[in-house]
Amino acid sequence: MAERLTARGAIAALTADFTELPAPEGDTTGDGPLGWTGYAESRARATARTGERESVVHGTAEVGGHPCVLLSFEFGFLGGSLGQRTGDRLVAAYEEALARRLPLVSLIATGGSRMQEGMIALTQLQRVARASARLRAAGPAQLAVLRDPTTGGGWATLGAGADVILALPGAQIGFAGSRVRPADADPAAYEAAGQLAAGSVDAVVAAGELPDTVGRWLGLLGHHATPLPAAPVPGALGATDLPRTGWEAVERARAADRPRAGAYLDAYFEARLPLSGDRCGGTDAGMLCGFGLRAGSPVAYVAQCGTATRPAGYRTAARVVRLADRLGVPVLTLVDTPGAANDAEAERAGAGAAIADAFAAIAAARVPVTTLVIGEGGSGGALALAAPDNTHVTPDGYFSVIAPELAAAILKRSPEEVRATAGQLRLRPQDLVELGAARSVAGPPADGQRA
Repeated sequence: MAERLTARGAIAALTADFTELPAPEGDTTGDGPLGWTGYAESRARATARTGERESVVHGTAEVGGHPCVLLSFEFGFLGGSLGQRTGDRLVAAYEEALARRLPLVSLIATGGSRMQEGMIALTQLQRVARASARLRAAGPAQLAVLRDPTTGGGWATLGAGADVILALPGAQIGFAGSRVRPADADPAAYEAAGQLAAGSVDAVVAAGELPDTVGRWLGLLGHHATPLPAAPVPGALGATDLPRTGWEAVERARAADRPRAGAYLDAYFEARLPLSGDRCGGTDAGMLCGFGLRAGSPVAYVAQCGTATRPAGYRTAARVVRLADRLGVPVLTLVDTPGAANDAEAERAGAGAAIADAFAAIAAARVPVTTLVIGEGGSGGALALAAPDNTHVTPDGYFSVIAPELAAAILKRSPEEVRATAGQLRLRPQDLVELGAARSVAGPPADGQRA
């Protein structure tokens, strides 16, 4: 179980620069909208125990030198539950972020909606969702830190609805709290590590690393009213000469010692932070996504790692592209896949819809997208991540409507004709430029420049 800090303790652990904002006015006397006997006394005891008058504290802050609006839950006040006055404070925090055009950081620790206020408490989730949607439409990012526990409506709105979701090790996370889960439920599914594996959390971050991590994220997630310039094309890290034949191009792209996405990202960025998961229960280890700094400017990245891309990978990629588009941050995509995963599991996971969503995210992006094919460009599974008018290719990459072996099989050609078929497909880097499918063949990084 993660350490349970108070609301102000969690703030102090994150930043020393916090200015609390006045709480919205409202009636906090009596037994609430349901006339729940003893509710006033319960609130009074919670105040005496915690020093707080509600389960949320909110204000402005700087983390790592980056301004934000910050809210923090007090679990000691009726389990950090959401009531009408909690909703007032949460909405006020969102409105402050909207007015100041600042990102919102939520330090969440809640057991859910406050039953002593019945449906009035539950409808606060609608208020929070509406306020979150308004802030999202205006552009500023929302970042959630999941403390222990983060359950119920607080998880299903502020937590799971954030753009970047960080969790403390061991934190309980889930829509169902520990007292209402099925008796035979797997407890691992309700912990930070389990939610990370399920694609619902971007990273599990140790408490001591949280100030630096949140500060770095705030530096990357600034909103730019005018989109930033296109990301430069990375330099080629592998071969520099062009392949003579189509089959040679295929063999180069499939070579085990060819530079892969990780090497390109390390060479391209001074620093980067990953985003993980499709928010639908899946992850794809063969898709690297996140935001990085290049020459001090943010760039979002989506990079295939040479494996067949799974539906979760496409959905994660689409999520990152849409976030970058909202923030005005350019996107770099690295294409390297033999194609989309086409096994039965991928079909059951919605492969077609996931690929379509990736195509749609790239097509709708208002920010510039730069694509470099660094290996195999296998059919639509690769094209889904390629910029229609700004795709480039390395000398050891290729792009094809279909793999040469599959083309030969469909055409009922013998295995001996696969090499010739590769030539007919005109998939070499120089062919792609001549056909207009790529703008250039990438050269090596210039001296003194990052790849």
